[in-house]
Amino acid sequence: MKKERGFLTEQLRKMSSTEDLEYPHILIQYQNGFLISKVMFAACELGVFDLLRESKESLSSKVIAERLGTSLHGTERLLDACVGLKLLRVDVKEEGAFYGNTEISNLYLTKSSPKSQYHNLMYYSKTIYLCWHYLTDAVREGKNQYERAFGISSNDVFEAVYRMIDSMFFLGIGDFFKDPVPEADLYILARILHDWADEKCVQLLTKVQKACNPGGGVLLIETLLNEDKSGPLESQLYSMNMLVQTEGKERTPKEFVQLLAAAGFKGTEIKKTGKLYDAILGRK
Repeated sequence: MKKERGFLTEQLRKMSSTEDLEYPHILIQYQNGFLISKVMFAACELGVFDLLRESKESLSSKVIAERLGTSLHGTERLLDACVGLKLLRVDVKEEGAFYGNTEISNLYLTKSSPKSQYHNLMYYSKTIYLCWHYLTDAVREGKNQYERAFGISSNDVFEAVYRMIDSMFFLGIGDFFKDPVPEADLYILARILHDWADEKCVQLLTKVQKACNPGGGVLLIETLLNEDKSGPLESQLYSMNMLVQTEGKERTPKEFVQLLAAAGFKGTEIKKTGKLYDAILGRK
């Protein structure tokens, strides 16, 4: 992720160059961004990477199409696009082109890998992508777009998700805004507060602070925005995603300190990891 952030920063720097003013390379990359995402999503959904991992050998486009039940000409174009994205490798022989996974695809894009991102990518493809179709409306109205995208409110979605997690893991989660919080020395809220407006964040943190044993604290795992609004770009995009999907937003370190202070936490420590998620510790 650090390399990705460096790449994006470099691309933004180049945007002001004379070359890009003469021909807008970076803008063309931006406009094609969603095309890249959908190629990866489609290949995952169709099972391209899973098939190639299981086969343990390179396969021709004809064999891949036959095994996946897809059209040959559509499959060929998808495979070639994945080669261009470095998601697949290709070996062109006299009898044709043979395709195989790259290391990153085997590691992250196959369902059977311990580090699989498959389900996360399907969530992006089938949920986030549809919500982002209404980004203009979200900015205009200042609220999430679940109702437009799916005909249901985001509250219904969150309740369904929490019920599903509760039934799967028997956690007894319930409604953490209404139900009591058990006593503990340390509470970990990972990617929770970014779903909610400041008022609800303070409400939840206050409940945690009151339940927390003396000397204990709360650890927040979130992606942090720079105080000067300069980035990181991923965090800024995630904040836009919170706009179209939730009541919340991504925040700066100062904003988290203010939320914790409003809830009664005193000493606050912030650790930037250089990766996507950072850590904020509030002490009672």
